[in-house]
Order: sequence, then structure tokens, then C-alpha cells
Amino acid sequence: MAGISLRNIVKRYGKGPTAVQVIHGVNAEIADGEFVVIVGPSGCGKSTLLRMVAGLEEITGGDISIGGRVVNEVEPAERDIAMVFQNYALYPHMSVFENMAYGLKIRKLPAAEIRQRVDKAAGILELSQLLDRKPRQLSGGQRQRVAMGRAIVRQPQVFLFDEPLSNLDAKLRAQTRLEIQKLHRELGITSLFVTHDQVEAMTLAQRMIVMNAGVMEQFGTPEEVYARPATTYVASFIGSPPMNLLKAAPGSRPGTLMGVRPEHLDVAGSGWQVQVETVELLGAERLVYGRLGGESLILRLDEGRGAPAPGSTLTVAPRPDRLHWFDAETGKRLPD
Repeated sequence: MAGISLRNIVKRYGKGPTAVQVIHGVNAEIADGEFVVIVGPSGCGKSTLLRMVAGLEEITGGDISIGGRVVNEVEPAERDIAMVFQNYALYPHMSVFENMAYGLKIRKLPAAEIRQRVDKAAGILELSQLLDRKPRQLSGGQRQRVAMGRAIVRQPQVFLFDEPLSNLDAKLRAQTRLEIQKLHRELGITSLFVTHDQVEAMTLAQRMIVMNAGVMEQFGTPEEVYARPATTYVASFIGSPPMNLLKAAPGSRPGTLMGVRPEHLDVAGSGWQVQVETVELLGAERLVYGRLGGESLILRLDEGRGAPAPGSTLTVAPRPDRLHWFDAETGKRLPD
């Protein structure tokens, strides 16, 4: 196992004045055995960053180290990593066992060691009863576990996951997240996991890198990123529904945006007058969408409170200790 060091990583496509820069000086130190999620929308550079760690994309500037060794010029096969892709990349004509064992056979490991490694990985992933099946006989979740098993048997220093759950339905995604958490607890291998889904990021990460247009906006634990977003971008991307960012709410500061999460607004006897536009019923909670003056506002209510009618006025008060302040021009967090 080994840590990963990203030092001022830059990626440009093309040369000269027409070059397009897609990664802008990313710096991050990922500890040995840590599980880090890179999260952001499509096109933000998260997969490009992962592919540079893997050696599948050339680095324009900076250094990537794995286990203390700079790997900028090291071939992917020599980096001692294993990658799990979105599309599983299984050989359809091979059995589960053969798919998991193939990389080890190429490396000419003894048959007994191959069997031992595959059996161990299959046990961890609950695939032992499926080793003789072909991929077409498996569900999507089972195929993804085979892809993870193929990575496990390599016994690499680092796991790289490139949106591995994107092809699964919501129930399977949740189940597979639990399996990945269990896998990391058992193996403790340094892992980088790319996703566009902030729920996946929050539930899986020990720490998370939030990317925006090739820039690392914040690197911290899920709790830190949620409780103290470094920018308005992070505030609006992490959290569902997103944080309210208000220009002219009562108590606002000049040149400053006030941030407050929907769950930190309480129905009160006095406070802000919110015009209710629509209400979403989500089982144990209700999301109220309304307007505060000329600005949109979202409020989360628990099931114990009746839903307000569209067109009515609701009085709410923000919790003073849960307000966030951002520079209106730069979007950066200001001192509380």
C-alpha cells in the first residue's frame, strides 16, 4: 500500500495560444490506506485527474507520486495500481473465475496462487457460487463485483474507481456502496473514487476533492465540506437540496451572500415571510419551494408538520449559528 501525492498538477490539450487547460494546479496529499472521492459535474476534470494518476493521460505540469515514487514517466502497468471502470470491461466468453484470474495468468503466477487469490476475493465479494458463470448470466451488480474482484486479486498499492456505479439502478447503487465500504475496511488499500453523485461522495469518502472546471474547490472530510463549504460552488453542489444563497435576505451584509441550508430554516412566530410556490412530499420530509422577496428559497420540514398550501405565506427563521457568508464577487467563504 502507498499514499498518493498530487503536486501542482496541470493538464493542457494542444500547444501554444490555442492550448486548452482542463486541470489547474491541483495539490493534494492522500494518506496510505485513505479512501478519497473526487466529485464534480460532467466535464469538471475529475476523470482526467484520475486517468493521470493511472498513467492513461500525460501530465502537462506537476508531479504525481505513488508510495513516494514520482510516476510521471512510469507506464501504467508499472505503477502497481488496479482500476475499476464504469462499463465493467469483462470478457464475455470467459467465466467469472477466468475473468478474475486473467491478469494473474498474464503475469505467469503459479496456478495454486491464482486459485488462492481468486477464491479469497470471491469470498469477500460473495461471488464464490458464481465462479463458473459467464458475465451474461449475471446481474449488473454481480458484474460490478466481478470487476472489483479482478482488481482485488492484483493486490495493488492503489485502487482507482472511475464512476463504477453509474450503470446500476438506485437500489443496487446503494447496496454496492455498502459493499465498497466493507471492502475498504477489510483491505485498507489506498483508493481514489470518481463520481458525479454527491450522495455517493458523502457516504463513501473519508475525504473528498470537489472539482469545478478543472479547479479543486475544496479538499476535506464530508463533514467539513458540508458544514463549512469553502465557496458558493461547493455550497450549492454538496447537499440535496442545495444551500440557499441569498443576496437580500434580512440581516444580509453589503457585498456578501448569506448561505443557509434548507434544514436550518425553522417555522417560527416571527421572521422571514416566505411565499409558498410548491411542496414536494418525500415520505419522512417535505420540501417547500418559495420566494423571499425576489429570491428563491427552499425549506425542509419533517413529517410531523403539515404541508403549507401553495400560495400561502410561511414565516421562517434561520438558525443564527448555521449561517454562512460568502464574498459576492469571488464566491469564497468569509469568516463567520
